[in-house]
Amino acid sequence: MTTAAPDLAAASDTEAGTGSLRLEALTKTFASRTGVVTAVDAVDLDVAPGEFITLLGPSGCGKTTTLRMVAGFEDATSGHIRLDDRVIDTMPPQRRPMAMVFQSYALFPHLTVGDNIAYGLRLQRRSRDEVDTSMRMALTSMNLVGLADRSPHELSGGQQQRVALARALVVQPKVLLFDEPLSNLDAKLRGSMRAEIRRIQRMFGITSIYVTHDQDEAMSMSDRIVVMNKGRVEQVATPGEIYLRPASVFVADFIGRANFVEVMPETVADGHATVTALGQRLRTAAHPTVTGGDEGAYLMTRPETMRLTSVTDGGTGIGVVLRSTFHGPTIDYEVETTSGTLTVTEAGRDPREALGEGTNVNVAIDPARAYLLARD
Repeated sequence: MTTAAPDLAAASDTEAGTGSLRLEALTKTFASRTGVVTAVDAVDLDVAPGEFITLLGPSGCGKTTTLRMVAGFEDATSGHIRLDDRVIDTMPPQRRPMAMVFQSYALFPHLTVGDNIAYGLRLQRRSRDEVDTSMRMALTSMNLVGLADRSPHELSGGQQQRVALARALVVQPKVLLFDEPLSNLDAKLRGSMRAEIRRIQRMFGITSIYVTHDQDEAMSMSDRIVVMNKGRVEQVATPGEIYLRPASVFVADFIGRANFVEVMPETVADGHATVTALGQRLRTAAHPTVTGGDEGAYLMTRPETMRLTSVTDGGTGIGVVLRSTFHGPTIDYEVETTSGTLTVTEAGRDPREALGEGTNVNVAIDPARAYLLARD
């Protein structure tokens, strides 16, 4: 299976997987009854050759519109799109060396699997032998051997998605675009298809832009994540950087789960700040936008980075357990404190020894895994 990929890549004279993409102040506005709506607001982005970038954000944040402008399905109101330093703003979709994998698969129901995969090659007027050879190689690479004569409706959802991916790859695009391709699959199949898409993308080394609202997909698949909100880019960074060092309260709250404790920084210097939170005085890393003085800030902590200890001998502690939820390997606690309700996740505790509702507790914060954010 893995030996077929180099042959498939060599089956065309078109150079694939080498596209560098640049978005320069890319903007899209729409007219509405209430005025002009800005769907994408001056987005700047550099995508390196072979990089897997994910556009992530809530519904209506502009990620799909951005992808459609890259593909040529939407015209940009202003700004530029460059592929290998060539401006392609006015190039029609069919002339852009790109391919898209859609949410709905977009397979032709009247064509067989083999003909679906070969469709783009025939549009490029490739020879019959070249079309057949490339199609067979794609079937092998996608674990679809023996299915060439089947109709799409005879395939499972995962098989249909692999056919759609094979059809996109076989034309040797410089950039591969994904528009929420796994949203129609069940949870278990989504997990396996994530790994499959990432394996294939790495095998071919193809530049890829992936749109999703699913945090787990973005975190598990991406080289870098572009978090979007209201048409703007909030942060571009690796999954680890975004999780541990979010650029804003919005990013921290959207990616994973987070607690926010309002604090007043005592000192701010050299990227760190001293604060007092939940009865602890600690020094922690701070985002560059955090300042001292009278401006408050939020101490961001992830649930798994905090620890609870029960208070004995009639003490009151910092908070009280409102409820505990058993998840198998972990237990989630909701703890009411004077700084608000916090979520704390513990791993490894025997569920029979879980802290019960009404237990008075102290909450320990790991300063090395907390992060101070400015108010949005």
